Amino acid sequence: MKRKINVTLTIIAMFAVVTSTIAIIIVSYNLFENQVRNDVRVSAELLDDTGVFDRAYSSRNRKITVKDKYFKHLTNERLRITWIDRDGTVLFDNDTDATRLENHSNRPEFIDAMKEGNGQSIRTSDTFKMNTYYYAIRIDNGTVIRVSMEARTIASVFLASLPTIALIVLGIIIVCMIIAQILTKQIIAPIEKMAENLDNDSDVDVQTATYRELIPFANKIRSQHEKVLKSVKSRQDFTANVSHELKTPLAAISGYAELIENKMVEPDQEIYFAKQIHANADRLLSVINDIISLSELDHNEEVHNFEEVDLNKIVGECVDELVFNASQKKILLSYSGTQVNKMVDVNLIRELVMNLVQNAVRYNNEGGHVKVTVSDEKGNGVICVKDDGIGIPADSLERVFERFYRVDKSRSRERGGTGLGLAIVKHIVEIHNGRIEMESEIDKGTTIRIIL
Repeated sequence: MKRKINVTLTIIAMFAVVTSTIAIIIVSYNLFENQVRNDVRVSAELLDDTGVFDRAYSSRNRKITVKDKYFKHLTNERLRITWIDRDGTVLFDNDTDATRLENHSNRPEFIDAMKEGNGQSIRTSDTFKMNTYYYAIRIDNGTVIRVSMEARTIASVFLASLPTIALIVLGIIIVCMIIAQILTKQIIAPIEKMAENLDNDSDVDVQTATYRELIPFANKIRSQHEKVLKSVKSRQDFTANVSHELKTPLAAISGYAELIENKMVEPDQEIYFAKQIHANADRLLSVINDIISLSELDHNEEVHNFEEVDLNKIVGECVDELVFNASQKKILLSYSGTQVNKMVDVNLIRELVMNLVQNAVRYNNEGGHVKVTVSDEKGNGVICVKDDGIGIPADSLERVFERFYRVDKSRSRERGGTGLGLAIVKHIVEIHNGRIEMESEIDKGTTIRIIL
């Protein structure tokens, strides 16, 4: 990042210097060119005003030289003055013997002067190093006074300035590199400090205060950092809980099997040990199945099969499947509902209902009741599971949806719970963009409402 900033600033500086220099040269040259044009024009008009050429022409002296009394004062190192007769013959030139000059009748400035009263043109030398600016004016006697001046072309000016530009660019590059280093450190310092203090809100805010634009970025990074830490901790806890949940039934199965293998069990106890192995194997299978379900739900990219179905029919079928199990535990399971059509994943909704009802039956008392209903409330489908069982303490209501969280671990294991049922329910509700409402009171029961 530092190198990129340095290179970028240097390129910008070089571009700025070069373009500025070119722009200045072009603007300055245009001003200079206008000044030269104006100078030759004014000079020609002043020569006309002197009346020298009128007096010289009236003498009919065609062999005029710079030594003649009329033109002694017309020597000028910068200006070339040419006097041209009506037919294009050069009568006088302050730089060359006029008799040696060719006829000027084809010169554009002479032609324009004869037609319009004045004319001007620019001619560039073959080497493109010099421009000659011409201005011609027709005087009263019909002859033409032409004044010309040489000046460097813009290309030659630019080429001549290249060494200076190169020195300036080199100086700018050195200065930019120094400034870039300083600016880069100033820009990067708050970000580096923020990275070092993601867990300390005050330090991050103090450092980013220099650049207010970084505060939203800092807050976003901090939020994501906290989520990552929370996710890591959650996974660590989940791994630890999984290991514990799997280890307990496996240890029991291994222990019972070892006793049987070593013939340390009386014949009348073998059935009991077999039941214990079977129960722990069932528990192990339940935990594994729930872990697989959660893993599948955690993968958001998995495509879910949503279709419009009647919640009343799905929930009713689930309750019918669980009535027998509930009666075995002497729990009265009842259901009532109305038709509510919603777009849902049928398999996930079945799993949700089975988990809720099984939990309500599992954590109920003998002779208890579980009531399941489906209703339409303001266009929302509501699945409600209400029991009069052992209830949940108020301080545990928010945590019961965490993985492997149990209000009473010993009683939960005795009742066969894996601690993952409500976590699965929460995931399914989130997939359907729904919400969960829960009310509970110790020894009076729990009501869970799923709004879809």
